Amino acid sequence: GLIGCRHRQVMLMFFGLIIGYALRVNLSVGMVAMTNKDVNPNYPVLNWTSSEKGTVSGAFFGGYMMTQIPAGILAGKYGPCKLLGVALLFCGLITLLVPVAAIYGGFISVCVCRVLQGLGQGFLYPCINTHMSKWAIPQERSRLFSFAFGGTQFGTIVMLLSGGFLATSAGGWPSIYYVSGAFGVAWGIICLFFGADSPAVHKTISEKEKEYIESNFVASSANSKKMKIPWKNICTSIPMWALLIDHLAHNWGFWTLLTFIPTYIQGVFNSDIEANGFLSALPYLTMWLATMVFAFVGDLINKKRLLSLNISRKMWNSIAQFGGAIALFLLAYTKADETLATILLTISVGLTAGVYNGYLTNHLDLSPNFAGTLMGITNGMSNITSICGPFIVGVIVTDESDVSQWQLVFLISALVFTIGNITFLIFGSTETQPWNN
Repeated sequence: GLIGCRHRQVMLMFFGLIIGYALRVNLSVGMVAMTNKDVNPNYPVLNWTSSEKGTVSGAFFGGYMMTQIPAGILAGKYGPCKLLGVALLFCGLITLLVPVAAIYGGFISVCVCRVLQGLGQGFLYPCINTHMSKWAIPQERSRLFSFAFGGTQFGTIVMLLSGGFLATSAGGWPSIYYVSGAFGVAWGIICLFFGADSPAVHKTISEKEKEYIESNFVASSANSKKMKIPWKNICTSIPMWALLIDHLAHNWGFWTLLTFIPTYIQGVFNSDIEANGFLSALPYLTMWLATMVFAFVGDLINKKRLLSLNISRKMWNSIAQFGGAIALFLLAYTKADETLATILLTISVGLTAGVYNGYLTNHLDLSPNFAGTLMGITNGMSNITSICGPFIVGVIVTDESDVSQWQLVFLISALVFTIGNITFLIFGSTETQPWNN
């Protein structure tokens, strides 16, 4: 049929990323409601400073960074689905505790919750990358990979749009965490029962589809479990370093924007919480749509061999990061014009969809056998900038209504995007590395 087991497994990962990103993004819109007395007077208001907001936002990545590499190793050794199910179930349970922690424990308690959430979500990318490396055959890789990872934008959109309405509802801002946490628990249980680590262990896959998938891989899924991880070769690989540097650059800009777009819109344009949610979600809706279009075009280019894989990866990456940098540069010199600012934010974030055809798929290019481990390394290390970006915003922006302070934030992000992409263009590669086997 048109829909095979591999497609259903990719769909499961798509929903996993929706839930995962809803759980991590809920604070972006939640923080606006938690610190603004006008949103819902029936619930406590937290008097956090700008620096504390930046610290709480970055705390997630402190935990997230710690489990990335172990997650990649464990996913390769024991299989990704059970690990992923338990991790998101745990993250959902911690999310349910955030309102109590915020009201009765204060700023430090919320930071602890965010660190614990990060520890659980550290398994997300390594496990999904390992899972996809077993199910997404090379000919379908760009399309299936982009579809699955489109869940990141979809989860962001859903959370930003629903967060404003939940905050003003009878449940107030605590309902943002109760609803998203409950979905996290539910998806974790579903993954434990319906996730399959590979075609070889799927209980209902047809022999025809199983043979089709396995015949399209150079190395069988069993080989990677028997192989020792070539740490020295990975750490001395120039293409791997280029990939890492670009991932560091992307995370700086991406998480700076995702964390503080609602705060920027609230501070500079004084939008109400529902309008804020819509304006904040619009760039990520555009990114999600662009991901689908870019995936289709990317697969077409690869299948018809219109460009080499190396040129194709770097072209998409340049669209994402050079394009995003230009839009941020223009945004930095935009005064308090809400329409123009929204357009430029939408362009910058929307073009970022190119990274799914660019560096984010490059882990599978360099080493299909160790894709989960490579993702664990780069995604783990890149959380240094995921922490630093929001923290620096908290230091720079002491007055959220001051456009000149936001100008510096956008210029720094544009510069970091540019440095990352130049590094990937010069030193990046799509050749399968000798140490893969």
